[in-house]
Amino acid sequence: MLVSVWVLAVIHWGSALVGLFAFLHALFQRSDAYPAADRKTKPIWALITFGATLALALFWLQDAGFIFWVPAMAAVLVYLVDVRPRLNEVQRGKRNW
Repeated sequence: MLVSVWVLAVIHWGSALVGLFAFLHALFQRSDAYPAADRKTKPIWALITFGATLALALFWLQDAGFIFWVPAMAAVLVYLVDVRPRLNEVQRGKRNW
């Protein structure tokens, strides 16, 4: 097989694992932490990350499903870069090194 096929397969399944991590993180957080962090509610983020994980697992980069893969990856990254740090900050408190 071509190297590019293997690279795309690694990106595909790696992104699905990242989505699964985001979904599980959203699922196991306290419900009151979301409003305290000034973010959407826990069920909304659980649905967003679940749908995104499903899309990341079902649609490949090189097919027409690319149109679904990109927004799904964006949703997962928004959760990981914006929501997750705020939730951790609210639940653990701000840590200054």
